Amino acid sequence: MEEVAQAAHISRPGLYFLFSSKEVLFRAAVTQALERDIAAVEHVLADTGHPLSERLVEAFDQWAGRYIGPLARDVAEVVEANPDLLGEMVETVPRRFEELVTDAIAAETGREAAPAVARTVISTSIGLKHQAPSREFFLERLKVAIDLLVR
Repeated sequence: MEEVAQAAHISRPGLYFLFSSKEVLFRAAVTQALERDIAAVEHVLADTGHPLSERLVEAFDQWAGRYIGPLARDVAEVVEANPDLLGEMVETVPRRFEELVTDAIAAETGREAAPAVARTVISTSIGLKHQAPSREFFLERLKVAIDLLVR
């Protein structure tokens, strides 16, 4: 908490004034990160000047790519060990991501197949995220999967 307070240029008591516990601070940080990620995904997917496959790769990079590596595994372990820590956000934000991906795919390929394709790409990204030694590896493999699925 001392390092967080120093990074925020406030005292440790000031940090505890703003956030009553480490859990509240963690929840606020994750909420801010997820809101930023969803906004970036919305922006990327709305840019129809680029091909769908490029927009999807960029959207997944914004959503998951930046969270590949040791630190991401630590955060995932904290969330898995404390499922109530983030509340309903654990379900609502991924559902919003799925809706955005589904809508982008549906706009190009039609609504009928879009939900299944979106869920398959999301499942693929989750698997790749656990295998990926780097962000570049993740994106390279994800691009192949997206190209196959959105033909």
